[in-house]
Amino acid sequence: MPGLSLVALGASLVPADPAQLLPAREQMAFTLGFHIILVPFGVAFTFLMLISNARGIRRNDETALLLARRWSQVAAVLFAVGAVSGTVLSFELGLLWPRLMGTYGAAFGIPFAIEGLFFFLEAIFVAIYVYGWQRMRPWPHFWTGVPVVLSGVGGTLSVVAANAWMNQPGGFTMRDGKIVQVRPLEVIFNGAFWFEAIHMLLAAYMVAGFVVAGVYAVGMLRGRRDRYHRLGLVIPLTVAALATPVQIFVGDVVAREVFRNEPAKFAAIEAVPTTGTHVPEVLGGYYANGEVHGGIRVPSGASLLAGYSPSTRIQGLDAIPPELRPPDRLVAIVHLSFDVMVGIGTALLALSAWYALAWWRRRDLPRSRWFLRATAVSGVLAVVALEAGWVVTEVGRQPWTVVGHLLTRDAVTTSGNVWLFFAATVALYTAVGATTVYVLRLLRRRWRDQGGAAEADVPYGPPRASESAPAGGQA
Repeated sequence: MPGLSLVALGASLVPADPAQLLPAREQMAFTLGFHIILVPFGVAFTFLMLISNARGIRRNDETALLLARRWSQVAAVLFAVGAVSGTVLSFELGLLWPRLMGTYGAAFGIPFAIEGLFFFLEAIFVAIYVYGWQRMRPWPHFWTGVPVVLSGVGGTLSVVAANAWMNQPGGFTMRDGKIVQVRPLEVIFNGAFWFEAIHMLLAAYMVAGFVVAGVYAVGMLRGRRDRYHRLGLVIPLTVAALATPVQIFVGDVVAREVFRNEPAKFAAIEAVPTTGTHVPEVLGGYYANGEVHGGIRVPSGASLLAGYSPSTRIQGLDAIPPELRPPDRLVAIVHLSFDVMVGIGTALLALSAWYALAWWRRRDLPRSRWFLRATAVSGVLAVVALEAGWVVTEVGRQPWTVVGHLLTRDAVTTSGNVWLFFAATVALYTAVGATTVYVLRLLRRRWRDQGGAAEADVPYGPPRASESAPAGGQA
């Protein structure tokens, strides 16, 4: 993903940059920002669905089975939307960044080829799982959902491998400006793969968990305190609450890996203008004119976090050659995005601790309406943190598309009116997004009209008289 940006970055582009660079970056920012919201639902929402399904089978819990069946329908809708947005992204890589694909496609394309295999596998088993309700015996049907989760994870890891390769490229040999040898395993399992992959997977479970829990928290705030809403909140919130403290730990490890292997990105994250030791940790503030304005400074905090010692030396932005140094506005965006991500993560950790403490004491949800209010907004905050994290990853790599090998301004197309392409993409995504919301609202309205009793005989009971399938379904 050759670089997220914001419209405000336009003023920072130098005259030598191609005219297509700004709209190309804006289009990648828009499409990736849209698509990344759907990723957690392919990875983690389907996992929540299987938890509810297994609980329903083991305990003969009709409410859990009803949740699982409804969640599977939502997962199918979101999978279809993700297929559209992901396909557009794949076309953009070739159309907007021809030098990236033309020169480095032999290496960069390997993870995407693998992702395609996972995508088709997921599509097949999503169809089987959704169609299998009332047509298969309980446990065989449950196991058809497992490949959905595994292929979602595999596809996500493949895309993360491609992104990590752009940050720390390896596994290829170049001669005369062309790749002459590729080592696929080194391309996939590059230096940045493992910590980026774990970080993204945990983020997916947090986002899906808090978003789904937030939906049912809103319902409970509106007076729907039945077991259906309670279980719909408890399952995803438990998964999110378990993932959050692990993510905080992993995030600390990731930041330290960035310090060791991507010093320019780390300098932007911490807004470090000059190389030195005893570098303070600046919370908030705005980077401009080579310094941070405002914010809260923790003495030697950045050095302590980077190397466990105040004397840890951190490379500043002054160590980057002027022609490769990111502009101040870009540094400000990276720094603030990192603060937003960490701040939201800390707030979600507090919510998780609140939930865990109440459950440990009473085996029950906290009884305060403030807890439900906090849970209701946690999903939105988790999505914002996810977007902020990808801003740090993508914008923090600039001005490189492939660090040390290919500058973004050299990778972009130099033909055509990209603004028109961008406008068409915005129109397409707006239509897709509006249709998605409309379909999900139709599902909600139908479920609300039906209530829980209307589907008490599903999913594994005998069909209604109007149905032609044999009772009990078939294996």
